[in-house]
Amino acid sequence: MNRIVFATNNAHKLEEVRALLPDYEVVSLADIGCYDDIPETATTFYGNAALKANYVTTKYGLDCFSDDSGLEIDALNGAPGVFSARFAGEPVDHDNNIRKVLEELKGVTNRNARFITVIALIRNGESYFFEGTVEGTIRTEKSGEGGFGYDPIFQPNGYDITFAEMSQDKKSSISHRGNAVKKLVQFLESDHI
Repeated sequence: MNRIVFATNNAHKLEEVRALLPDYEVVSLADIGCYDDIPETATTFYGNAALKANYVTTKYGLDCFSDDSGLEIDALNGAPGVFSARFAGEPVDHDNNIRKVLEELKGVTNRNARFITVIALIRNGESYFFEGTVEGTIRTEKSGEGGFGYDPIFQPNGYDITFAEMSQDKKSSISHRGNAVKKLVQFLESDHI
């Protein structure tokens, strides 16, 4: 089985990606003994994804992919964007982030938003990028127990439930991360290996 490093220790992301890459042994940062706090200092999803993948490849000499994801809300001029995980400040707290979004959208009728994922892959010294998005709206209150992050308030277009109310399989089939990983899988299964 092909082995590839996914530069994350986020158990939820790891679970999502492993389900989408059944022909690969997807290993986490902890699996390769990396416990460093890799800085995400770029101002774009592309930049942050590249920083993490480059860090692992440079330090460990392993092919690697990493992602940076976030929520962009039209009425907030694209915020929280690259600051999605820390929108309400440190330490990272999903409930506080959701509360802040709902507070800032009080009384706002345009609730259009999208999740974006950018995956950076470094393979044989070359860099490749894959982007996935999913459009939707922000609910006025939380709904559902599944998922993580902003999932309880994000309702994808064409559905009447939030990501947090969907099964993992259903969410992965339409999500930003799922769409980006599908592009990664197509690439890995092509002649580029």
